[in-house]
Amino acid sequence: MQPMDYEVRHIRQNEWPLLEDFLYEAIYIPEGFEGEVPRSVIYDDPKCRDAYLGFGTLPDDRAVVAVAEGKVVGACWVRTTDESGHIDAETPSFSISLYRQYRDRGIGGAMMGALLGELREAGYARASLSVQKENRALRLYERMGFRIVGDGFDETEWLMVRDLQATPP
Repeated sequence: MQPMDYEVRHIRQNEWPLLEDFLYEAIYIPEGFEGEVPRSVIYDDPKCRDAYLGFGTLPDDRAVVAVAEGKVVGACWVRTTDESGHIDAETPSFSISLYRQYRDRGIGGAMMGALLGELREAGYARASLSVQKENRALRLYERMGFRIVGDGFDETEWLMVRDLQATPP
């Protein structure tokens, strides 16, 4: 895959609505799946809604975006709401997404690294996320220092935690 010029920066307030689109883009589609996942899933599932609805209104809301070719192509954000990957009120949980054609270029790792550093500097003890067990993004999360601590919402996903005050990997 060709390297690509991109920039990782903090999300702007007028870009907050993009998180809804990126959450939909983040839905894991298993290999061989035929059909389309209805967009309504991000509205109907309370854990999905908590990942983006009202972003910017809570003190722990933080986000970065990746910009390439003059447009936002990815987003990485954390909240302490009861979204997927939620552990407790002190632990921000990650959501991350890139449009398909921008994956496998190091952009996701750059976004996560920027946000992990920011959380560490702000004094957070740890961060969490959930990922479908079959999702190849699991390897990225492990490289970023997240470790599996058990099943997530159900037996199809992992709950992962990253100690933010330990030496980074």
